[in-house]
Parts: sequence; C-alpha cells; structure tokens
Amino acid sequence: MADFRIWTDDFPANGFMTKAQEMNDKTFGVDGGGGNTSPALQWDSPPEGTESFALTIHDPDAPTGSGFWHWVVVNIPADARSLPRNAGSADGALLPAGALQVKNDYGTPGFGGAAPPRGDRTHRYIFRLHALKVANLPITAETTNAVARFMTHLNEIDSTTYTGLYDLK
Repeated sequence: MADFRIWTDDFPANGFMTKAQEMNDKTFGVDGGGGNTSPALQWDSPPEGTESFALTIHDPDAPTGSGFWHWVVVNIPADARSLPRNAGSADGALLPAGALQVKNDYGTPGFGGAAPPRGDRTHRYIFRLHALKVANLPITAETTNAVARFMTHLNEIDSTTYTGLYDLK
C-alpha cells in the first residue's frame, strides 16, 4: 500500500514557489505583484479511519519567534483528494462543501501568500495535510487558527507534508 502523501504540480518538492504564490499586499514588504493564489494540491493513500482532512501552511522561518501561519482549512471531506488552484481565496468558493477556513496570521480568511522580508534567507513553506478521526471539528470561522490547529492535532491520525521555498532577494 502506498504511503499517505500530498503534492502539487505548481512547483517541485523543496523547490521554489512561483510569483503566483507570493502575497500581493505591499504592507508586508513585497512589491504587490504576487498572485496570492494557493497552488493546486493533490493527495492519496490516507490512513484507514480518516473521517476528514485539515490543511495548514506554516513558514517556520518567519521572524516572529514562532513562525507564520499562511493557511488553515479544516473539515475537508474524507473523500476529497485534491484542492484546485486558488481554493484558498477568501470566499472559499472553490473549497469542497463543508470545508472551513479560519483566519491566517495576516488576519484574513483563506490563503495568504509568501512574503519573507526582502533580503532575508530563503523561507520554507510547509504544506501539511492532516488525516483526522472526526468528520468535523467543532469550530467556526471566528475560531483562532491556534485553536483550530490544536483541535486538528488532538484529532489527527497521521499527516504528510510538502515543502515549497520562497525568497525576495
């Protein structure tokens, strides 16, 4: 049996994400020309007993002392095996029915693109798909991403990761 895995065809594993995944807000030190578009994601071979999935994107290299959470989406149905490009739009219109996005560390719902400080080292963006033992986490869109992540880990069976890189030299 194959191992639980996640991937994207939008950029190679441990390779550089594209301008499409860059934040498009000059407030965060980028040029404002990024697409702020979540990549298309695919996965297969979830563990037995998976009732739903949660997806998180974390930049552990952000200069905050604890990293930066770029996307937290929960209650993805167990039969889902992909998310289309831009599923992380603020309105969540491309997410599967029942999936729920909470606010990222930018303070907005949905995907918040890469925006490492200009000239900083290359940052890692860890896409983690969590297989959960419950069909739904008891949270709302107003739940903090910290609580959503706590509930995710509390109900996790297994997880898999895919890492993208980004820098603004």
